[in-house]
Amino acid sequence: MYKKTNALILREVRYKEADRILTMMTQTEGKMGAKAPGALRKGSKLGAGTQSLCYSEVTLYEYKGKWSVKEAVTLEEFQGLRLDLARLSLAVYFAECVETLAQEGVPDGEMLQLILNSLYALSRDLCDPIKIKCAFEIRLMTIAGFRPVLEYCSGCGEEDRNTMLFAPAQGAVYHSDCRPADTELIDLPGNALEAMRYFVESDPKKLFSIDIEGIPLKKLAHASERYLIHQTEKNYSSLDYWKKVR
Repeated sequence: MYKKTNALILREVRYKEADRILTMMTQTEGKMGAKAPGALRKGSKLGAGTQSLCYSEVTLYEYKGKWSVKEAVTLEEFQGLRLDLARLSLAVYFAECVETLAQEGVPDGEMLQLILNSLYALSRDLCDPIKIKCAFEIRLMTIAGFRPVLEYCSGCGEEDRNTMLFAPAQGAVYHSDCRPADTELIDLPGNALEAMRYFVESDPKKLFSIDIEGIPLKKLAHASERYLIHQTEKNYSSLDYWKKVR
């Protein structure tokens, strides 16, 4: 059985002497694994199109319930990532997040498009990497079904004030006098909260268009990062590495 689809290579692992085991986010099959036989051999036609963070058109064949790559034509290599270690490590973090949240065998065009747009913006240096990271984390969680409640205080139900407290464990905001006990809270000024709402609701094509001047980006980045970590209940080694090299 043969299938042709577009796929982003989320992760590659060397297998035996010359093969790669791939984790891919595909357009038609969602997240899936496949072997790229001989991809590490010199001159292999599968070499370029099956490397990590490459977006390719792949032809797959199934044998005894397992998939292998027969052909791989590179569509986008995101070359700018490979010239900067900090950007590359942040891109690997994005891929690890998608691998964690994507469901095996379930197509998710919105999630695939988000990471492709994020990698493109990162590789082309279109805006601040921290801004891309914030937008990616919040939008990814929204797509995956973890949309934060940012419109009103989850304690009293009233609308926000100038500064709200964001609770990553609950994915909610509180007034200072409604703060829950024994939970991590991050204070978010009004413009930071508005930016977070923008990342949740904006047109995907305009996700990185928000003006960040005057927004405490580091605080916003801390909130979005802690939210993703809390909700996925996972620590990301790629995130730790990015923090070391950036």
